Amino acid sequence: MTAHRDGHRRRHAPRSLSAPIREVVVATLPHWPWLDAPERARLEAIAADLLHRPSWEPARGFVLDDRIRGTIVGHAALLGIGLPPPVFRNVTAIVVHPATMSLTGPRPGPMPGTVTDEPRPVLGHTSAHGPVFIAWDVAREQARHPERGYDVVFHEFAHKLDAEDGTVDGTPLLPDRAAVRRWVAVCEAEYRDLRAGGGSVLLRDYAATTPGEFFAVVTEVFFDRGAALREDRPALYEILRDYYGQDPAERWPA
Repeated sequence: MTAHRDGHRRRHAPRSLSAPIREVVVATLPHWPWLDAPERARLEAIAADLLHRPSWEPARGFVLDDRIRGTIVGHAALLGIGLPPPVFRNVTAIVVHPATMSLTGPRPGPMPGTVTDEPRPVLGHTSAHGPVFIAWDVAREQARHPERGYDVVFHEFAHKLDAEDGTVDGTPLLPDRAAVRRWVAVCEAEYRDLRAGGGSVLLRDYAATTPGEFFAVVTEVFFDRGAALREDRPALYEILRDYYGQDPAERWPA
């Protein structure tokens, strides 16, 4: 988790959602009832941008419809409503698979210093410069059960926020050096605890894979189980609250 230079964000023209897509967002985003009017307007603008600006690519002959697109953009946009605009400008393509996909190619193995090329089932995938891949069956199911604290859309789009400086390293763009130092101190301590077999019981083992995965996993928990995270790891909750500009534990009684 490394320090970042402050990022400069340009303003962009707001967009609006069509009525059918808006209906999907309202129906499939459990957080919607707890957002105020400005937050809803901001969410709609971000969702509309994600709907129209990046390319959408169905995988393996899959057919995309309003419910699929609306569910994905609604959940993704929630992450950005408290961030300075524009957000997700590094999202250039969204690839939707009908079900769990397989990751192939060489990658670090299960033991330090080893490499494996065994296919690995994945629910989503992205990189600093690549498309966002989402498994629709998983995204749909997780959207119905926010109390579990798993959300593949939150996870993959958190990686894109992390990657705004070109690297996925667990530290997103922050407003100043003091915020960076605070972020690194808190996250590195929590990450070390997880690697040592401790840490928050709310974070699944995958959070200990890399600092980038730690940020993505804790983002899932922050939005869907904010009150529990605030009670269990208040310092971690506070830095996420300050970064995202949102306080899920206060607005949503989940």
